[in-house]
Amino acid sequence: MNISDNLKHIQAYTSDARIIAVVKYVTADRVIEAYNAGIRDFGENRIQDADKQRAELPEEVENNSRWHFLGHLQTNKVNKVVGKYDFIHSVDSPKLAKAISECASSQKLVQKVLIQVNIAGEESKFGFSPEKAEESFSEISTLDSISIVGLMTMAPFTDNPEKQRTVFKGLRELRDRLRRQFSVHLDELSMGMSNDYRIAVEEGATMVRIGQLLFS
Repeated sequence: MNISDNLKHIQAYTSDARIIAVVKYVTADRVIEAYNAGIRDFGENRIQDADKQRAELPEEVENNSRWHFLGHLQTNKVNKVVGKYDFIHSVDSPKLAKAISECASSQKLVQKVLIQVNIAGEESKFGFSPEKAEESFSEISTLDSISIVGLMTMAPFTDNPEKQRTVFKGLRELRDRLRRQFSVHLDELSMGMSNDYRIAVEEGATMVRIGQLLFS
């Protein structure tokens, strides 16, 4: 199937969740094809590769799309991301949040971010533990030049759907606790990828990050 057909198949299971096309392994031509199929949200993981790819896109695609930075972000590379992406999904420490806020302030803008939470406690993944996320939320939420719009997580790669469901449910429940404790909206739950997005949507995902399933 082509991208348009793949997108229709995915949309049948995503309800109102926003589909973010993960484009780290595709050419600019494929990004354009996804745009022409109706995608307006694109997710990047690697700064250098993303800069090169986006430079090859037509102005219409670049300017009329929402760009999401999904990868691990080091504090010394914050200036390469802030203001160039509509959303940063991978805030995993108060130090990083502060660096983003300072950079955004210098550009006189407010950067939208999501707090990355390692619900499953996997050593191979970045993110706050749920407990540390709650402890750090007050500090991060007081920073002037960032807007925390939601939470992000990744489930373990497994054939056991209930393990995936437990992770997505855990993120939703953490969001609900933070809402009650801090009187915030936190509208976005970024969770679910090509192999588990249906379960994520069932558990309340508002953003799903799809690469292989869309572009294969």
